[in-house]
Amino acid sequence: CFQWLIGDDKSNSVFAYLRWSNDGEPLLVVANMTRVPREGYHVGVPLQGAWTELLNSDAETYAGSNIGNGGEVISEDEPVHGMSASLTLNLPPLAVLIFKPKKG
Repeated sequence: CFQWLIGDDKSNSVFAYLRWSNDGEPLLVVANMTRVPREGYHVGVPLQGAWTELLNSDAETYAGSNIGNGGEVISEDEPVHGMSASLTLNLPPLAVLIFKPKKG
């Protein structure tokens, strides 16, 4: 299942969505479509706790600038985008990030 979170942020050129597995597990996809890094960008998430950064297309591995979130982000009890919690993210320029909730 697909669920838009951010599809109308024209001023920052950022979009975000959730992909839900058949088992009800979400993946968060966030894209920054500009050359400007976005620090402290809030994105709503459906679950509290730690979220693992599975992919950062700006990572050094891919010859990027290695701006990111250190592999993990802890949610905040701040509802946004219709979700009960949120993540505060560093969005690298011209990059896509993918996160999943950490189990255990």
